[in-house]
Amino acid sequence: MVKNITPLVCLSVLLMDVVAGILGIQAEIAQNKVKHLKVWILECRDPSYQAFKLGLAAAVLLAVAHIIGNLLGGCICFWSREDYTKATANRQLSAASLILSWITLAVGFSLLIAGALSNSKSRKSCGLSHRRILSIGGILCFFHGLFMIAYYVSAKATIRDQNRPQQKQNPAGA
Repeated sequence: MVKNITPLVCLSVLLMDVVAGILGIQAEIAQNKVKHLKVWILECRDPSYQAFKLGLAAAVLLAVAHIIGNLLGGCICFWSREDYTKATANRQLSAASLILSWITLAVGFSLLIAGALSNSKSRKSCGLSHRRILSIGGILCFFHGLFMIAYYVSAKATIRDQNRPQQKQNPAGA
């Protein structure tokens, strides 16, 4: 049985986030291939089913990577500012990277879903220009992968340090 699955989890989360980012960028490329008419900030364009599928797949992969990283990383929580200031560097890093991963998940997932839904309509749509939504969501997937790996590694180091028995230091000459 494998005792240290950290490299496997990090690789799988990073791989899912990279694939999600690439799919988001490919969805933007597919969206730009359909015909559209743009007048200032208003744009009329046909939906792209390929962009819809790619954007939705990117959003699902991003969510799965986040779920895996959080479930396997454990819970590193602070209940007060005093707890945070007394915490080790690993624990502070895990809390900061957890917050940043949630922010990038919220923004990236929202952009990917909005871009996919704008391509799901069966009729031509006209409205404000929503250019680069899918590619920005795809780029945020790459940052999400970095934050999730930082969270997972620092959370595991924190848990390992908490479970390690405290070694008593003997005074010199005793």
